[in-house]
Parts: sequence; structure tokens; C-alpha cells
Amino acid sequence: QVQLVESGGGLVQAGGSLRLSCAASGRTFSSYAMGWFRQAPGKEREFVAAISRIGGSLYYGDSVKGRFTISRDDGKNLLYLQMNNLKPEDTAVYYCAARWAPGTLRAYSKTEDYASWGQGTQVTVSS
Repeated sequence: QVQLVESGGGLVQAGGSLRLSCAASGRTFSSYAMGWFRQAPGKEREFVAAISRIGGSLYYGDSVKGRFTISRDDGKNLLYLQMNNLKPEDTAVYYCAARWAPGTLRAYSKTEDYASWGQGTQVTVSS
């Protein structure tokens, strides 16, 4: 099972940018479909973005389309989330997730699609 560690969160003003990273353990990272989710206090975990293995498919939640970009570097076992034009409503704990998917270029948007999760990184956007 892959181990995931997020980093890059912090406090930023509205309109600013942050880049989150997710470091994955193991030698088979390229065979995992990956995703980013977020959870604000008192709310359910929300889909943010997903990427298939080798980056063949990308998928974004409606609230972040045009502002966030998901990418991966399989050589470094890293997943990224570039977040631009941040809004106060983007404030949440952000989690990366992994699903073993060696035979497909599908990206997944549901929490139940993923078996492995990181501990999360806090993103706070001030108005």
C-alpha cells in the first residue's frame, strides 16, 4: 500500500497562489490514479481534482475549474496541485489519495474510489 504525505499548505490572501505536493512511497507510483480532495470544518470531504496514471486523464471539481491544476511527476513520486486565484471558500484541509489502477487511464472523483489517503495539509485563505 502506498504511503502519502502532503505539504505546501499555509495562509494566503485571497487572489494568491499555493502549490501543494504529495510525496508517495514505493516503486509503482506510476500505476496509481491520484486525486486531491478537501474538507472544511463541518462539511463533507469534497472532490477537487484527479489524474489518471501517466497523466492520461484529468478531472476537476466545478468549484476549482480554471483556477487549479493537477499534475504528477512519476520520476519523483510526486503529485501536485497548483492553486491560483484562491478564494476564502477554498479554505480547508487538503488530502491526496491514491488508487491502484495499472490497466486504465481513468481518473476517479469519489472518495470511495480511493484506498490510500494522506494526513492532509491546511490551506487558509484570508479575505
